Amino acid sequence: MRPFDWIMGYLKVYRVRYVFGLVLILAAAGLALLNPFIVGQIVRVVFQDGNHGALGGFIAVLILSAALRSILRYVGQIYSMETVSQNVVYNLRRDIYIRIHNQSFSFFDQNRVGDIMARMTGDMDAIRHFISFVIYMVVENGVIFFVGLFLMFSVSFPLTLAMVFVAPLIGFLAIRQSKTIKPYFAQIREQFAKLNSVCQENISGNRVVKAFTREDHEIEKFTVENQAFYDANVNSFKVWGKFLPVQDFLAGVLNVVLIVVGGLMVINDQLEMWQLITINGYLWAITNPMRLVGWLVNDIQRFFVSLDKIYLMVRMGISVKNPENPVSNEIKGSIEFKNVDFKYDDTHVLKNISFKAEAGQTIGIVGPTGAGKTTLTALMCRYHDTTNGDVLIDGINVKDYDLRSLRGGIASAMQDVFLFSDTIEGNVAYGVPDAPLEELFAAAEAADAHGFILKTSDGYDTIVGERGVGLSGGQKQRLSLARALAANPSILILDDTTSAVDMETEHEIQTALREKYQDMTKIIIAHRISSVRHSDLILVLVDGELIESGTHEQLISEKGYYNGLFEGQYGAGEANDGTE
Repeated sequence: MRPFDWIMGYLKVYRVRYVFGLVLILAAAGLALLNPFIVGQIVRVVFQDGNHGALGGFIAVLILSAALRSILRYVGQIYSMETVSQNVVYNLRRDIYIRIHNQSFSFFDQNRVGDIMARMTGDMDAIRHFISFVIYMVVENGVIFFVGLFLMFSVSFPLTLAMVFVAPLIGFLAIRQSKTIKPYFAQIREQFAKLNSVCQENISGNRVVKAFTREDHEIEKFTVENQAFYDANVNSFKVWGKFLPVQDFLAGVLNVVLIVVGGLMVINDQLEMWQLITINGYLWAITNPMRLVGWLVNDIQRFFVSLDKIYLMVRMGISVKNPENPVSNEIKGSIEFKNVDFKYDDTHVLKNISFKAEAGQTIGIVGPTGAGKTTLTALMCRYHDTTNGDVLIDGINVKDYDLRSLRGGIASAMQDVFLFSDTIEGNVAYGVPDAPLEELFAAAEAADAHGFILKTSDGYDTIVGERGVGLSGGQKQRLSLARALAANPSILILDDTTSAVDMETEHEIQTALREKYQDMTKIIIAHRISSVRHSDLILVLVDGELIESGTHEQLISEKGYYNGLFEGQYGAGEANDGTE
């Protein structure tokens, strides 16, 4: 399907109302063409023939025509076309937003936030403008031009023929302008997206910028993209500068032709005065459309460029889809990896991973940064699909599960804590918005967050700033953990969740998890040995490979990577002892 056919599918839903609006616009255009004829008749009947009594009737017709035309234009453009355009863009934006949420992580890895925002804002507005205004202007001015031209020929064929000789030249210039301007609009949309990305990234990361005193550097980055956006717009204006003045000049030449040729014809009795005045009244019917050709070409090209950008994003395939006959079983919590490989583009992230965990067990995962620990848990939730091998939950391949059922049974407290601009209660209850307060309090207590929440200005009703502004790293991590626990999942994934809290707080959290959530399968990714040492199974990942697995005591006795990590954190004495 072509992009234009695709967007017209949204417009077809409202075709009756839209066509009704176009009909009203055509009627208004017809009334506009009535005025020059009436003025010509006033000159002929009232002034030349001396029938002064007819003047009142002609004036009444002019007033009625103007009033009716205003009503038709308002109803046609505002009530019909503008309303339809808003509905089309509303539905389009809704569908694209839903599609974005159905995309896997790889989509967001490949598309910058600024690009997505540009598609959802500026490009959407270009589509709305095209449907509500550009089509209306093309139809109205097209009808006015050709009907006006026909009426002018009917009044005086020789004079009209002398005036329209410039029309083919203006048409040729419009075609040239259309082909020339399109690449410049594509560059403008691309630079607009880049400018959005720079703004979004730098404003979101303003604390890091200030911490490293990189304000000048970021201002320079913004200035580069801002200059590029400016240059792209100026380059497009230069194209306009080549064509629009010429088109405007050629349209203005018609006035000279009318005065010279028409005047000579009147002097030589080849044309009556009322005919000259009538054609003069119709002159705008061909000059205005000629002057608007360049502007409309720009708007049309802007529409097609924006449409291509949106359609390209929509056509990006969804890599992780729901199966045709999904399993919606309630998850109990057993996990098994069978010879799992995962590649991201050309990077081999996980290699031949195999392990098994029973429901209710605690699995610890350790290893250096970039070892593939977070990716391993992402495969459990099916944020990505394996390249080879199978991931089984309760003995069922995750690819066979209904995605909502699968992810509904798994909760994560992620490494990159994200809190919404909402109350603390709203953040904790994000996964279970109807949960009783008692359950939220219990989850917060288990995450050792209840105490500091009560000390905030409004307790659980305290508004959290964007991304948790105003909270410490440890507080944000504990709220993230409380949010995951409040969902009461069968599988809980903790991705370095306690890295920002002190050892005492971490110990209290670990104790609460062991005592209060015994039936919950827990996956703990950590750099601290203290976070995983009580696990039923510890996995050691290095460069995407599972090099060691076992309990804390077993891995200490093997004197391998895990033992070296333990010695680095606790000292050789305790490592040799193998105790707490």
